[in-house]
Amino acid sequence: MTVDLSLFLEAFHFLRPWLLVCAVPVLWTWWQLRQRRDATGGNDGWMAPHLAQALTVRGNSAKWVQPIDVISLVLLLLVTAVAGPSWTRAPTPFAAQTAPLVVVMQVTPSMEQTDVAPERLVRARQKTMDLLTLRSGARTALVAFAGSAHVVVPMSEDPGVMQPYLEGLTTAVMPIEGQDIQTGFTTAQALLVREGTPGGVVFMVDELSASASSELAEVWGQAGSDEDGAAIAETVASMSFLFMLSEGSALPQVPDGASATRVTPDDRDVAEVERSLASAYRRAQLDDEAQPWEDRGAWLAWPALVLLLLWFRHGMAVRWAGQVALMLWLFQPGQAQAEGWRDWFLTSDQQGWRAFERKDYADAVEAFADPYLRGVALYRGGQYEAAAQEMARLDTADAAFLQGMAHLKSRGYRDGVRAFERALEIDPEHAASKQNLPLSKAIVDYVETTREQSDTGEDSGVGADDVVFDNVSGRGEDTQIEVPQDDVPAHLSTEQWMRTVDTRTEDFLKQRFRLEAARGDQP
Repeated sequence: MTVDLSLFLEAFHFLRPWLLVCAVPVLWTWWQLRQRRDATGGNDGWMAPHLAQALTVRGNSAKWVQPIDVISLVLLLLVTAVAGPSWTRAPTPFAAQTAPLVVVMQVTPSMEQTDVAPERLVRARQKTMDLLTLRSGARTALVAFAGSAHVVVPMSEDPGVMQPYLEGLTTAVMPIEGQDIQTGFTTAQALLVREGTPGGVVFMVDELSASASSELAEVWGQAGSDEDGAAIAETVASMSFLFMLSEGSALPQVPDGASATRVTPDDRDVAEVERSLASAYRRAQLDDEAQPWEDRGAWLAWPALVLLLLWFRHGMAVRWAGQVALMLWLFQPGQAQAEGWRDWFLTSDQQGWRAFERKDYADAVEAFADPYLRGVALYRGGQYEAAAQEMARLDTADAAFLQGMAHLKSRGYRDGVRAFERALEIDPEHAASKQNLPLSKAIVDYVETTREQSDTGEDSGVGADDVVFDNVSGRGEDTQIEVPQDDVPAHLSTEQWMRTVDTRTEDFLKQRFRLEAARGDQP
């Protein structure tokens, strides 16, 4: 991950700055001992000055680095570590660690020009796939615009889903001529609002008029004029333009705060887009006051450890310094008792997070000391009932939300409703619970309606492999639905599924876009 120096300097601070006063006696002691040693020529008064001068070989007695210099540096590093340097927010395990992105592609006749080989629109499709590959499975959506804007593919983590739609995206599928880039941006905003986390919009275009740039700047800059607009403004963290223009052509002016890149034969252009998005995403995370700051002090223990190795060198011993350094090392906040070699360097939650990032959820559950993190690891590992039990012990809105999600995964829909309601009792503004509560209630109503229909012999149109639903309200009777294995269709890949479609992807998109335009569908 690249480091944004300006963002680092802006966010850097100490979690426990008052502990920096411990550096004062360290510096004072270093100064006093250094001055005394320089004045006595290094013998510390144990030899008469005239004898020391007579026995000293000129040119070899002076040392740039003295033992007190090394131990003072070690102590300062440990003092700084104890003070808790921080410049990032603690990651949220239940949220995606990569920003969602909406690719807004211009599909107009001007994109069929061949000054960018083999064709501007073809190159835009290729660059979209390159961007998907670079983002390695992050959530990405695709919007096409001309005189109207349409969602081609909603948010997906599978690049294979988008590829056949990209291949069918030609100028012939667009129902209205024109270049309504503002509607394309509004459509992208609507997709990002549903994600609940800051994301970005990248435009694949060949031109941008001054009026269009002003309109985008106005929509983006004044999106927070009302409550809904404020939510949109907080959601769209980054705006980028990848222009399908040949080398030597001037780049159009873009809105303030947006980045502009010309298409290149290699991946430099999409890498620049991804860097811009990642930087904006990290900045948005820093502004999220709901997340705690991450203590980075443990990293300073490594250079201190390397410097301590100099104690084994002849002439580098300082008698009293070892005890002081050991005390600062052992009393660092968050250090656990050493039960293994990893415990000397990482806390239990840090070890659990490393296992979590490797998707080794079983080891993460064993390592995590934080009950919420342990519940998240259980959920990600598919142990939904255990995750729900773990979250039930916590009295936070996030824990109640995760409990509800675990109940839904284990088909305990009514328990999921109760958990979402508990989350909203704790925090009435908890966005994820507000979004999932009506959906889970609809599922409960649908399941119980299906039971009633099955009791009366009505066709419910529902099939499953040996499914049993909860039935707390007693509507209908407990029903077990069994489907013969011969009737279960095999899982189809994206390419296989597309082959089963009677029409070409281009024809499918053309018909769908025409229908949306005729109905006047708005994002």
